[in-house]
Amino acid sequence: MTYTSITVDKKGGVATVTLSRPEKLNTMNHAFFKDIGECFTALDDDVSVRAIVLCAEGRLFTAGLDLKEAAETLGNTAGDPGRVRERLRRHIIWMQSTFSAIENCRQPVIAAIHNCCIGGGIDLISACDIRLASTDAWLAIEEINVAIVADLGTLQRAPYLLPQGILRELAYTGRKFRAEEALHYGFINRILPDHEAVMISAHELAHEIANKSPLAVSGTKHILNHTRDHSIKDGLEYVAAWNSGQVIGEDVMKAGMAALTKQQAEFDDLME
Repeated sequence: MTYTSITVDKKGGVATVTLSRPEKLNTMNHAFFKDIGECFTALDDDVSVRAIVLCAEGRLFTAGLDLKEAAETLGNTAGDPGRVRERLRRHIIWMQSTFSAIENCRQPVIAAIHNCCIGGGIDLISACDIRLASTDAWLAIEEINVAIVADLGTLQRAPYLLPQGILRELAYTGRKFRAEEALHYGFINRILPDHEAVMISAHELAHEIANKSPLAVSGTKHILNHTRDHSIKDGLEYVAAWNSGQVIGEDVMKAGMAALTKQQAEFDDLME
């Protein structure tokens, strides 16, 4: 599949998705949202891929939403007001769905962040499983500074990634917060010296995950997402049903034998 704003490379069970509009500071336009949604939906179906690294080329990770295109979308008010607003609602829900494709794909997604990540960039990395950043990285929930409410997932996902008081401060003020602060709150998993080091660490982590049972990894991600959105009781009942259906697979025997012999188990890809 060909994309206009991202590139995809696959190697050793790991897919690397790269934001590739550096001349536009990797801002997010209509083509970007279309590409992201289609890409992660396709990767979810690709049984050869077991982990994903999301990164960016150029000077910075992303400057967020393409404000010029967004202004044109908001300014398109010709016609019945009710129908204009209903069309805009559908457009926002569609954009939301493209980031939800990251959260819902069965493979863990590792965001490798460098330099600037603001606005829609926070929505994007909040949908990822793990976030690594370079020492020069800084972030901002920028939407308040352009007089809009963040609507692509930050306000829904970040409460599980940041303390409530801190999140509210960041969302109400739009102030910058550096990688060190994000690490302190647990929003960032670890900080690396530079962009190259972030990429190396992200791929090392992705390959470590890719060497695990893909059945167990995808199940763990699914259960974690389900548990976040349900009560403890519901989550326990759900994982009991999940494991009663899948623990019968051969991966359990392979993993047990590998532990006994102190060797690396090799697991088959999932079935197409």
